[in-house]
Amino acid sequence: MVDQATQMTLEPAPKKSRLSPLMARRWEIFKSNRRGWWSLWLFLAVFVVTLFAELIANDKPFLVSYEGQIYSPVLKAYPETTFGGDLETETDYSDPFVISKIEQDGWMLWPMIRYDHQSVAWNSPKPAPSPPDKLHWLGTDDQARDVVARLIYGFRISILFGFSLTLISAVIGIAAGAMQGYFGGWLDLLFQRFIEIWSGLPTLYLLIILASVVEPNFWWLLGLMLLFSWMGFVGVVRAEFLRARKFEYVRAARSMGVSDRTIMFRHILPNAMVASLTFLPFTLAGSVTVLTSLDFLGIGLPPGSASLGELLAQGKANLQAPWLGITGFVTIAFMLSTLIFIGEAVRDAFDPRKNFE
Repeated sequence: MVDQATQMTLEPAPKKSRLSPLMARRWEIFKSNRRGWWSLWLFLAVFVVTLFAELIANDKPFLVSYEGQIYSPVLKAYPETTFGGDLETETDYSDPFVISKIEQDGWMLWPMIRYDHQSVAWNSPKPAPSPPDKLHWLGTDDQARDVVARLIYGFRISILFGFSLTLISAVIGIAAGAMQGYFGGWLDLLFQRFIEIWSGLPTLYLLIILASVVEPNFWWLLGLMLLFSWMGFVGVVRAEFLRARKFEYVRAARSMGVSDRTIMFRHILPNAMVASLTFLPFTLAGSVTVLTSLDFLGIGLPPGSASLGELLAQGKANLQAPWLGITGFVTIAFMLSTLIFIGEAVRDAFDPRKNFE
């Protein structure tokens, strides 16, 4: 008979969590916020799906089998002569002539939606904008483009723009706030005066001027918005560094000869990141709103780009087609609501009062 001590030694040791006790506590607080927890999973599910937009909504088939050969039009462009046509230009796989040629000696594997964000439904039985039907689940816009396809591509580009703007702004803003708060003095004073002047520049007028000189695109808009968006992170980080630079452990590190860079980024920055992390989801929601607003005003992405703001503008211009405005409103409301709920859950998770209850 195995005694109790031997039995205890035979039991497997419990797995150690890779998270620190504080981070584990924050994770539990985040999960306890059911609204934020489910919003995170809903947002991630939709975002991951839109990342593969070309595999969901495309006017080119995944695979084409013709005369015993396998082709992948999604990855490579093939001339019409490849499939028995007469033209050297890229194949139009929605052309009835091309379809009949391929189906005579092969087959095509199509995505779920046979349109991308720029495809025009030339064979639509109703004039554009047409209402929802079995071919176009949310109808078409005023240029006979499938609304579902434009919605998928527009959601992706909005989130990618928001993520890019938020992350780069956070890096610049946190670095600037850390320098101001740690060194203080004239550096802090001059930098604050610069921020006051720089934040007073009219961003909208600059965008209008830019749109009249060059055609704005994703990178132009990202760069221009980045010139102003980083200032939102400076205040919270600067305040934390101003407070922490007088702490005893910072003075002890200085007396031991630790470099300023090590003190800033290893000892003080982790404390300042708490306020920055709680600020990130709200900044992301604001970045998405900025791009949507610019596209709605017509000074955002180039014409023809998949855009939620352009969809709202079409809904405003075509009141006889309510599916356009309703689709755009529901999508933006879902996106911003989930981001705000996630931000509230992150804020609660990093709240010191809840971590030590």
